[in-house]
Amino acid sequence: MIRTNTSNVTIVDYRAGNLASVVKAVTALGATPEVTSDPEVVAKASKIILPGVGHFAATQFLSDRGLTAAMRSRIADGVPFLGICVGLQWLFEGSTEAPGVSGGGFLRGHCERFVTAEKVPHVGWNSLSVRPQSRLMAGVADGSYVYFTHSYRAGQQEDAVAVTNYGGPFTAAVEAGNIMGVQFHPEKSGKAGLTILKNFLEL
Repeated sequence: MIRTNTSNVTIVDYRAGNLASVVKAVTALGATPEVTSDPEVVAKASKIILPGVGHFAATQFLSDRGLTAAMRSRIADGVPFLGICVGLQWLFEGSTEAPGVSGGGFLRGHCERFVTAEKVPHVGWNSLSVRPQSRLMAGVADGSYVYFTHSYRAGQQEDAVAVTNYGGPFTAAVEAGNIMGVQFHPEKSGKAGLTILKNFLEL
């Protein structure tokens, strides 16, 4: 269970997430999640999770509804932010999956489709190479397996705190101050995934 004084979290609904599994996971850890598409609610959030499964173009909804501005404001205030899957990709400048849609631009570069002889999308369990001194990855053993399902990924980044390999190395998790993201699905990744979510909720 998480510390009770840090148990509230806002989960942003932009019609592209497997929200139920994220809600279930954080609730099991003792948090009280609030799922919303209302920028006024996000503007008061003490922690933000941006999940997402599917096409990067869905993130246009964030700008259209004023959610991007609300998240930017809270991130600037130091509120912990966690992007999951497409939510991680949104932290970058954009994705070649949807060239006309801008990302949040918090991290440099664009996400690109896998160029590999391996099957795409990449679906399944991969081991992580975990970098030390990460608050998000604390307690996650090097070599831990987590669950991925995606066709686009970021290359290796200076802010990466975990990397994996599928047709070449790529960023599995990032941490830059209060801005964090994971390409995999912690809510579907067993003990390692729950440890990551717990670490975030206790920030």
